[in-house]
Amino acid sequence: MNHSAQVVLITDADTPVGRAMIRRFSAGGAHLVLNSASGGAEAAADIAAARAAGSNVIVASLDLSVGANANQLVETAERELGGLDVLVHNNDLLAPASVETCSEALFQEVMHANAKSAFLCAQASGKAMASRQSGCIVFVSSIHAEKPTGSSFVYSASKGAVKMLAKEAALELGRHGIRVNTIEAGPVEGDDERFHSRLTTLYHSYETKVPSGQLGSAEDIAHAAGFLASAEARYLNGADLRLDGGFLLHYMDHKMKRPKGGDSP
Repeated sequence: MNHSAQVVLITDADTPVGRAMIRRFSAGGAHLVLNSASGGAEAAADIAAARAAGSNVIVASLDLSVGANANQLVETAERELGGLDVLVHNNDLLAPASVETCSEALFQEVMHANAKSAFLCAQASGKAMASRQSGCIVFVSSIHAEKPTGSSFVYSASKGAVKMLAKEAALELGRHGIRVNTIEAGPVEGDDERFHSRLTTLYHSYETKVPSGQLGSAEDIAHAAGFLASAEARYLNGADLRLDGGFLLHYMDHKMKRPKGGDSP
């Protein structure tokens, strides 16, 4: 898909998904504004490749749960690259937390990182995009906006907040030609450890609970974001794209697709 001359803001660019976004959008010809906790160090190879391919890349390292910082990042895109076309909000802080024992400080940390920053980035981006009556906002969220993790209730709560934020923003910003959608990402490699739980077996043998028996990847998420930001998705607004390979449809372990040589289903 062609993203030539689009200006794309990607948050949390150091993560595997963030780096895949850099590769995906720069391959389509986009110019990039990246928020990176490492100042670009952890995504250095992908940033260098994007620049070599002709993309202008601006790197910042800001706390986007502060409104002035979110405004500053958008203003940088407007001033230096000619106007923001796409916001990809990719913040995904996860910390073990139970309803019984979670501290107020940890609750606020996760909610600020994932949900408050989503609101502030959408607000700042929406104001800039509204002046041109066009734009696209993609929230990279999680299936745990709907399904409890059993390991971090505050992560699920933050993603649920983003889900409804996207709906409200789609209704309001859609009147200014701005589309707002979410990607509810499912399991990728390593999520069995990331969402390790004593309460649920959801991630036990999780790769076999995907009907195809194949996990998704950061690239799959980036490709979905590329589609949502493209002209081909012009009529998608307020949608949740569940990108989990059918993982949440699983309901009987004895019907799982086993690796070759394993037990027959």
